[in-house]
Amino acid sequence: MLVETAQMLPITRLQKELTQTVRELSDSGKPVYILKNNNLEAVLLSYQEYEYLKEIESIIEQFEINDIIKARLERYNSKNNISWERIREEI
Repeated sequence: MLVETAQMLPITRLQKELTQTVRELSDSGKPVYILKNNNLEAVLLSYQEYEYLKEIESIIEQFEINDIIKARLERYNSKNNISWERIREEI
């Protein structure tokens, strides 16, 4: 993943310039990459971007659930069903 160096910010500078950084983030919409000991540690996103990513995550999860259901239905055999009456008798 390529990250613009202009969007990188050491955590010590972020601590000093938090309000200004959040304001710039709000205006530009560009994420801020936070460095700790010269390593990427975190990303500061706009709330809209965060919500968008959460929605995508939810959609992907639905696709994964759909794939699981399809796989189970392909292996489903109604001959292996057990009636409720039989279950009650065994209890």
